[in-house]
Amino acid sequence: MTSSSASTRKTAVVTGASSGIGAAAARALARDGYEVVIGARRVDRLTELAEQIGGRAMYLDVTDAASVERFAATLERVDVLVNNAGGAKGLATVSEANLDDWRWMWETNVVGTLRITKALLPALIASGDGLIVTITSIAALEVYDNGAGYTSAKHAQGVLHRTLRGELLGSPVRLTEICPGMVETEFSLVRFDGDTDRADQVYQGLTPLTADDVAEVIAFAASRPPHVNLDQIVLKPRDQADARRNVRTG
Repeated sequence: MTSSSASTRKTAVVTGASSGIGAAAARALARDGYEVVIGARRVDRLTELAEQIGGRAMYLDVTDAASVERFAATLERVDVLVNNAGGAKGLATVSEANLDDWRWMWETNVVGTLRITKALLPALIASGDGLIVTITSIAALEVYDNGAGYTSAKHAQGVLHRTLRGELLGSPVRLTEICPGMVETEFSLVRFDGDTDRADQVYQGLTPLTADDVAEVIAFAASRPPHVNLDQIVLKPRDQADARRNVRTG
């Protein structure tokens, strides 16, 4: 990025951008004119996406403090941060909880969000109109059986974001939490350790949201004027009422 472009073109950073909501958000923000910097661990996918949208791809592991530090050090300007990196592992009961899975979910969803947000906050404030979008989940608002590892992590991620909303009052930074319901991405594939059949069953018989549906909401939030803060947005497919109730016709 040249110094002239850095001074005139807004920059959006998207984490977990190698697939799903993150990749769709990067495309949407690029269409809206942002210089998009995308980060994730799967650099091959990132590079391909960056070429498509005219953005910049960088390796980023939000669970690694050194990786976050290196990533942040390359950024001259940050106007929008989309905290999308995260995920779920397993559907064990509390009594049968896999502690490694819990640690991964907390480290990725909660501490990872904290690391990257803390690292980029000075630049967001310096932009004069920063925006932090954190992708949580309806799991940040509800609980369901066999989901305590994920719902507890998402609740904590949401509390982190909502606390920051108050702490940054008076600063030129807006904060939007987006809480999607069922979105057909690689989410379930990761949760079930690559079991495609089991992942497909999650969405069988209903029409879930797509990554593009969520990306449109992210872009809309980013397009609001500086005095408008969309605090929390919940979006679900028509076929889903909450984390426990949905209707399947197929």
